[in-house]
Parts: sequence; C-alpha cells; structure tokens
Amino acid sequence: MKRREILKTLTMLPLAGAIGNSGSVVQAAPTLKRDLFKEFGLRTFINASGYFTSLSGSLMQQDAVDAIRETATSFCKLEEVQDKVGERIAGLLHAESAMVTAGAFSALMLGMAGVLSGTDPKKVSQIPRLKGSGMKTEVILQKAHNDGYAHALSNCGVKLITVETIEELESAISEKTAMMYFINYQASLGKIQHKEWLEIAKKNQIPTMIDMAADLPPKENLWKFHDLGFDLVCVSGGKFMRGPQSTGILSGKKNLIAAARMSAPPRGSNIGRGMKVNKEEIFALYIALEHFINTDQDKEWKMLEDRISVIAKEAASIPGVKAELIPLPLINRIPTLNISWVKSKINLENLAGILRNGNPSIEVMGGPGASINVTTHMLKNDEVKIVASRIKEELSKALV
Repeated sequence: MKRREILKTLTMLPLAGAIGNSGSVVQAAPTLKRDLFKEFGLRTFINASGYFTSLSGSLMQQDAVDAIRETATSFCKLEEVQDKVGERIAGLLHAESAMVTAGAFSALMLGMAGVLSGTDPKKVSQIPRLKGSGMKTEVILQKAHNDGYAHALSNCGVKLITVETIEELESAISEKTAMMYFINYQASLGKIQHKEWLEIAKKNQIPTMIDMAADLPPKENLWKFHDLGFDLVCVSGGKFMRGPQSTGILSGKKNLIAAARMSAPPRGSNIGRGMKVNKEEIFALYIALEHFINTDQDKEWKMLEDRISVIAKEAASIPGVKAELIPLPLINRIPTLNISWVKSKINLENLAGILRNGNPSIEVMGGPGASINVTTHMLKNDEVKIVASRIKEELSKALV
C-alpha cells in the first residue's frame, strides 16, 4: 500500500471534515516562504555529530514531513488516531498493542504509570502520590542500568531498588515490587542478561520494561524484545528512525498499553497530561517507522561507511593525522570516525570549536585528547565533501 493510500485510510474517521462554524471549508494556509532561521538570528549547521536532542535530533524522512502536511488540514478524534495507528505499529513490532508517545522518556513514564494504576481512574489520578493508594511502590533494576533516564520511573513516585547479582535480585523482590526495568544499551555492563532477567520476572509474575530508545539499527531490535518476552518496550522516534523528534513508541501487552493511555492526553487529571502528541506527529512517526523497516539496512550501512571513507581519506592525507573507525559505541550504534593528530606536528587545540565557528558551521564530537569524532548519518549528500574539505583545511593550516 502506498504512503498516500495509507494516510487516506487512516484519516477516514468520523468528524474529519475541516468545516468552520459558517459552513465554509477552512482553506489550507499558504506555503511558508519566510526564512525563520534568518528572521530569528539562528545559525544552522552541518551535523556531523549525530542525532542528539541538543542538536534538534534528526532530520525527518521526507515521507514523514509529507505526512505532517497532509494530515494538518483536517480534524480527527485523537483517541481514534492512536487506536488505528497503534494497531498498525503493534503489527509491525510483533506486539499486542502500541501507542505513540512524546519521546522515549514519555514512553518510560507512561508505561510505568500504567503498570502502577491499571485502568483504575482513581489510581491514575493519585500518581505520583503512592502512599496509601494501594499501588506497589518499588522498581528493581541493575546498578549499571541506573542512569539519568530512570528518573522517568521515579517521576511516578516509585523507589528504585538497585541490584548487581541474581541473588540480590531475588532477595529484593517483595510484595512492593511493581516492575523490573532493563536498559538494553547497558546490558554488557550488568551481570544479569536479558533472558535471566525475564525468567526471574516471569517466575514471580512481575511486569518487565526495556528501554531501547536509541538502539537502532538493527531494525530487528524493534521486535526482538517483544519476541524475548518483555512486557513493555520503549523506543525513540526521532533518532535513526527519523520521525518527529518529539515522538516515541510504547509497545507491549494490550492491558498495559490500555492502562498507560489512561495517563496520557487527551485525558486530564493525570501525570502525563503535558505529554501531548498530536495527530500529525502520530501519522508522521508511523510513516517514518514504515520507511525505516522497509529500507535495505545493509545498503544504508555501506553508504554510511563510504561517506566515512571520504572524510577519513582527506584527513589522513595530512602528516601526523590518523583517521580510523572506532568500535561501535553502546548507544547510537552507527559508524563513527575518530580523527586524531600528533601535537608536535599539528598545533591545534580545539578543532571542534573551530569547525563550529567556521563558515559553514559544522558540528562534530570532541574526542579524547587531540582528536574529534565524526558521524555521517545526518549529513546530506552534498555535505560529505564539505565536511572532509573543512577538516583537511584546518588540519593543514595547523601544521608546524
């Protein structure tokens, strides 16, 4: 089914007409012609760093941008959009159910709220005030998994119980245990791996959640953790998938997704009221997800490595410079080039800052010592040679 046919099907909902009180059709706004970056004095840059939130995430797939434009001119019931799009997403991810959230952090928080409250409206309204509510109050996770994003869980009022060994885990489980939480990118740092974690949780009938926010590619990760048996899976929509930066996906067991939606907009009197995702973003996220799943990931990976090779060749042509791929990081697992130089041959202290302040402005990651790290996933085709040329230029100028 083509993208436009998908959007047409999904948007054929009751009361979808854009009819004003006067009975006349509301006309679409004219195409925006103003350069708003220039108008507000904002400098744009070439992103050779990565899809970080502080750098405004990733650039959306063109199909996702089109989806926003095509669904912004009619009204739909938000709950019905979540129902229908969530059903499609769940089918793609091997999940019972799914919903689009306001980023992965929102998915963590809403999923946690759903585990605590179920579909009881009174309990929904009490979160995060858990004392005397009858809700469970503790979440168990490995010490290595207690990063800043676990704050999404404690926002719901739960206490985080950290463990390191299987013995400590089994000892920590009690009648207060609401959920067992796992962070995929930290798996190698913990002593308990996915399957062992799940076995213990299921033996004790405790819901499980896994955070794999930035763990794409490979695309198989989107369904791998459902197939393993996790009850809830959280992923970002605005990174490698290249949907709207303001979106994420919470997928998993049908009863838990239904409970999570009790704490999500458009409902009020809940902890997630501020986590709005409008219809345009929901549709755009779906289209980006579909595009990502249908992409030949081996071909795309080869393209990223070819781009890296162009930049590496130019940089390494300067005496005293080394350019090589680093091992894939734990998070944002994409080809990453480290460019380093010998200080006695190249007198250069802050190449990242020089590139940022140059023309055009280029964002790279500062590496260890005298080095920078470069990625190419967020580069447009014509920007690869620009990045290569500018890096070579500045290294050449700094030769002793």
